[in-house]
Amino acid sequence: MEYPLLSLFALLNVVVVATHGALPPELYWKSVLPTTPMPKAITDILHPDLVEDKSTNVGVGKGGVSVTTGKGKPGGTSVNVGKGGVNVHAGKGKGSGTNVNVGGKGGVSVSAGHKGKPVYVTVGPKSPFLYQYAATETQLHDDPNVALFFLEKDLHPGTKLGLHFTKSSNAATFLPRQVADSIPFSSNKVEDIFTKFSVKPGSEEAQIMKNTINECEEAGIKGEEKYCATSLESMVDFSTSKIGKNVEVVSTVVDKETGLQKYTMTPGVKKLAGDKAVVCHKQNYPYAVFYCHKTETTIAYSVPLEGVDGIRVKAVAVCHTDTSQWNPKHLAFQVLKVKPGTVPVCHFLPEDHVVWVPK
Repeated sequence: MEYPLLSLFALLNVVVVATHGALPPELYWKSVLPTTPMPKAITDILHPDLVEDKSTNVGVGKGGVSVTTGKGKPGGTSVNVGKGGVNVHAGKGKGSGTNVNVGGKGGVSVSAGHKGKPVYVTVGPKSPFLYQYAATETQLHDDPNVALFFLEKDLHPGTKLGLHFTKSSNAATFLPRQVADSIPFSSNKVEDIFTKFSVKPGSEEAQIMKNTINECEEAGIKGEEKYCATSLESMVDFSTSKIGKNVEVVSTVVDKETGLQKYTMTPGVKKLAGDKAVVCHKQNYPYAVFYCHKTETTIAYSVPLEGVDGIRVKAVAVCHTDTSQWNPKHLAFQVLKVKPGTVPVCHFLPEDHVVWVPK
């Protein structure tokens, strides 16, 4: 599902601020975290050419309005406002860009092996990564927008799981912090937000945006510190304020897109930190927004997987050792047939989510 990204005025602000204003997101990362490489999940949704390119071209033609910054075609970052809405492309050539949209399919589809039938966990309308929510009746069905919950006791070499890693089409990109901070992000300002993004009130797009804002504003569960980062810079600041700047930031990396198949956990399952981590989940929104939260009862793991066809995945799994404060009807408990607070509950992360852990 695609959204009109911004009004032309806002688009021009994006270009001007990004190229002539504050430190670009990539350079901000390097200034705060000089020894911490960016994970693939972050680099995939950034506009790399904004760092080095300074030219701006604005054209209005039959197909709509085109805003290009950087090297032009091919290369640079282009924002096209046409009949189908607004698309933002970043890349080195035709077909290699990034379309900004919300609500697209993607994530990790999984088979839990119950009676041989795949068990799928959808990411919406309420994200399964928000633990105060009960599962909806439609969240268990055959859909590729998924994330697998499993038990910590199964986290060892030799465990076999049916998995389907798919690329998310929710390729919403980061806005520079100056731009993101200038755009309302509040349930009290939803009408202004809809106007700015040319979204029709009452539409499916409007409901998705409202859901994201409401989830960000609602209180977390006991012991959870949460924050919705509307820019890469704000994600960096929140995460480092909780666990320091000597950090490792990781995401799931898949060698090659493939269909549903059996994967085996191979030797090399590695605990990434102690009992604390900041986990950031990408939300459905016209620009990149991450729901970040930190608890003292979260353990992150790097989990190497190998599919039956030889495809290798370096997956990131997060295990929660205390689920006593979760909604008793949360999706994890329904999938795993366990009760809150009884056993550690784990899940793999989709490719566009990230985990911050102390080194």
